Amino acid sequence: MGTAFNTETLRRSIEGNTAANLLSLYADDAELRVVDRNTQPSSPRVLHGRDEIGELLEDVYSRDMTHKLEHCVMDGETAAFSESCRYSDGVRVLSESMITLRDGKIAEQIMIQAWDE
Repeated sequence: MGTAFNTETLRRSIEGNTAANLLSLYADDAELRVVDRNTQPSSPRVLHGRDEIGELLEDVYSRDMTHKLEHCVMDGETAAFSESCRYSDGVRVLSESMITLRDGKIAEQIMIQAWDE
């Protein structure tokens, strides 16, 4: 994969079957804030650096589920995208992310996610 961040690179990374492809899009010192049912806006889960983000991605990509990039909008050094996932038992997950790029890598990401219950 090339080093330029664009919608197609993001799609291939999200829809691939390994965490490594997606992790390669993050800067070494990236920050990821996750807001969901368990980590609400006043106390989000905050991951610092590729090591912590990589642990999360390894966990996610080890599960029996599919990932699909639904939409992506880019404007200079920022982008927003929607991702849908489906577990093998039919449970769905939807996430919305806003990212800031630095030197073509994800430097900051805020992700809001929801699951079927």
